Amino acid sequence: MAILGQIRNRPWLLMGVIALALLAFLVNPDSIDKVFGKNPDVLGKVNGEKITREEFNDQLFVLQQQADQQGQPKNGLEEQAWQLLVQSKLIKQQFDKMGFEMTDDYFWNQIQYDQMFAQNKQFFDEKGNFKTQELKKQIEELKTSSAEGYNQWLKTRKSVEYRIMARQVFANISTGITTGKKEAEELMRQRDQMADIDFVKVDYTSYLQKNNIKVKTEDLANYIKQHPVMFKAEPSRNIGVVFFPSKPSAADDAAAQKEITKIFSGGTDASGGKENFQNTTNDSMFVMANSDMPFNNQYLKPNQLPQTLQSQIATAAVGQTFGPYKEQNFYVVSKLLGKKTSDSTLSRHILIAFKGSPAGEGVTRSKEDAKKLADSVGAVVKANPAKFTEFLKLSNDPSSAAQGGSLGWTTPETPFVPEFLTYLANNPKGATGVVETQFGYHIINIEDKKPGALGYKVANVVKAIKPSDATEADVDKKARRFIQQVQGKSFNDFVNIAKKGNYQFSNPKSAKRFDGQLQGLGTEKDGEILAWAFDKKRTKGDTEFFTVDGTGDKIVVYLNGKQEKGLADPESVRDQIEVVVKNKLAAKQIADKITAAKASNLDQIAKLFATTKQSAQVNLLNPSVAGSMEPKVAGAAFGVDKSKLSKPVEGGTGVYVLIKKSETVNKQPGDLKQFTESVSQRSAGMFGQAWLKSLQDNAEIDDYRIEIWNKLGNQQQ
Repeated sequence: MAILGQIRNRPWLLMGVIALALLAFLVNPDSIDKVFGKNPDVLGKVNGEKITREEFNDQLFVLQQQADQQGQPKNGLEEQAWQLLVQSKLIKQQFDKMGFEMTDDYFWNQIQYDQMFAQNKQFFDEKGNFKTQELKKQIEELKTSSAEGYNQWLKTRKSVEYRIMARQVFANISTGITTGKKEAEELMRQRDQMADIDFVKVDYTSYLQKNNIKVKTEDLANYIKQHPVMFKAEPSRNIGVVFFPSKPSAADDAAAQKEITKIFSGGTDASGGKENFQNTTNDSMFVMANSDMPFNNQYLKPNQLPQTLQSQIATAAVGQTFGPYKEQNFYVVSKLLGKKTSDSTLSRHILIAFKGSPAGEGVTRSKEDAKKLADSVGAVVKANPAKFTEFLKLSNDPSSAAQGGSLGWTTPETPFVPEFLTYLANNPKGATGVVETQFGYHIINIEDKKPGALGYKVANVVKAIKPSDATEADVDKKARRFIQQVQGKSFNDFVNIAKKGNYQFSNPKSAKRFDGQLQGLGTEKDGEILAWAFDKKRTKGDTEFFTVDGTGDKIVVYLNGKQEKGLADPESVRDQIEVVVKNKLAAKQIADKITAAKASNLDQIAKLFATTKQSAQVNLLNPSVAGSMEPKVAGAAFGVDKSKLSKPVEGGTGVYVLIKKSETVNKQPGDLKQFTESVSQRSAGMFGQAWLKSLQDNAEIDDYRIEIWNKLGNQQQ
């Protein structure tokens, strides 16, 4: 098919415009601007450069299409879309500062290296040359034939341009990372210089097992103040969540089993008890009338069948029934309707497209003319297959035409249009025929066939095990009783009552407005809960009740804290830093005890903490001490005088006191040039992401999304 057809067949390559539901509005933007003071079409700024709603929607659409293609959830991508836009703006700003310009020539010169095109053979000829002129021609044709398609290309081009700019910027900054001769010599000296030490380690874990240290909120706050860059916080909410799943009861399970048994061997109510799955003469209609899942008319491989059937199907006779059996949350009965060998087919084709067909870009012939031409060519090739290649120049599928018309080996599972697969399945090796599909008329020649594995057609009647009305009512009763118990209570009460009732509890401590999903929950109500939590009317201690549409699940939420932009709230990051802070408090206690004891040797310190003296050899570039990376200890080993007791060293895994016994040089292989090159390569590899993070940390980023949504929400109420 044409190159742009390849793009259209891959939705993740297109950047379309979608409506972002949370920010949608149906009033005049100018009037909103006057009322709210912020243009709702501008979601933020990066160093003064606007991020528009349209840009955001385009980026979100791309991510959703990628997720859909990969079988991943499409919701919860709003924050990722925002971050990608911010980074794109920062990259473009650096691109401009470096004096580069995204000219048309530069774009077409670089497009072949972009991830969208570089790994797709359809965009390259047999010699590996990118089909630049062919792609340009088709875009020009698209410009006159389809305004919508051309608009999609322009949006696709914008995303490609950002990636081209990023590649150029990173290449430039990486090239500038070098290692000087003196720096390399110093690093080599540090690599080769070894220190032999005796030391005593007071391990934090062992110490804390004997000495209980509680980390107060004040301790966490002090640590955050000492490391402000690490704890720059965006607006978030601390939310308590109790989930009441509407699960089928034992009685619901028994009811589903009874129903499937009646369908299988008893008789349906619609037939007056006469027809069942075993005696029915119309299996497809019976499945359509009695199953929670539709009839599948395809032949499947054993591994595509329900797991219970996979080991039995090979020896089963046509007409044999199975069940009832249970598969996850379903009861199933099955019947083998047929067996068929799934042939692999080697074929080639010539496509004659017509005006208006998906492959008909630039084609002026009518459908009738296309059929006449295809029938004429088909008759010649059928009489003499050797003439097939003479007509390849007529094909409107240049990709296969370049390969002699070949489509390679295919099976019934190959994602071809049904008419094409039907012809391949029903005709022998050597057959030639004309087949009509949505793309036009195909002159198909079957070059070879070989038998494949057996496929099985199976009719399945499926009954979902669902919670009954009584079960859903019981879940609703429990959830409403719980919210009554916790209203006006503290968060500790909320947690304790949930645990006492053995309810499913989770606590997303730093939920962002546009995360889309809540950690520990993951329902279609997550976005609505986040909107509730970020409503400016919400105050700490508020509770709310939610019902998940379609499942009957209930959710009770509690707003436990509000984090606005600035330094992180200490309690919101307790899980992340409590161990580190506790170790630092332990380190101070240990150091104070060593100082107070006035110990003059390692044996006294070892006895003081009931531990042992150890030995190690360390250097600065590989600061491993007894299996732990301890750069401060290695630094102390080279900083202390020989045979002199060091001061207590606060390490990552414990407090160390050491004595240096000797220093030696262990010269390693490799000359200065090789070492310099390896250091430069390693530094360049590490620099890229660190540079981008630094760029983002120091940028002036304004995010208006929450403010705009709150104001629009109030206007709509």
